[in-house]
Amino acid sequence: QLEESGGGLVQAGGSLRLSCAASGRLFSINGMGWYRQAPGKQRDLVATITRSGSTNYADSVKGRFTISRDNAENTVLLQMNSLKPEDTAVYYCYARTSIIYWGQGTRVTVSS
Repeated sequence: QLEESGGGLVQAGGSLRLSCAASGRLFSINGMGWYRQAPGKQRDLVATITRSGSTNYADSVKGRFTISRDNAENTVLLQMNSLKPEDTAVYYCYARTSIIYWGQGTRVTVSS
């Protein structure tokens, strides 16, 4: 239902852009966003965006990450700048209709 792309290996200070596309079978998507899970840790919120474009960010990424979405294409993007080693994690996108759908995850590794 959700297909993510854009993860990879980058040096500290670099940038990556994650993309998540919802299949055409999903309708009336309300919230979309990204969570991440580092090894041995719980899955934490990164950023969310409502259908109207209101955004919310984790304090740790404010000023460095930007979330955006295209309602017509049912896609959500996460532009990540000034990456730090502590951003290393598997990033999961989600889409909320009457239930929540999750992507399979894309790995981001930031080397120091």
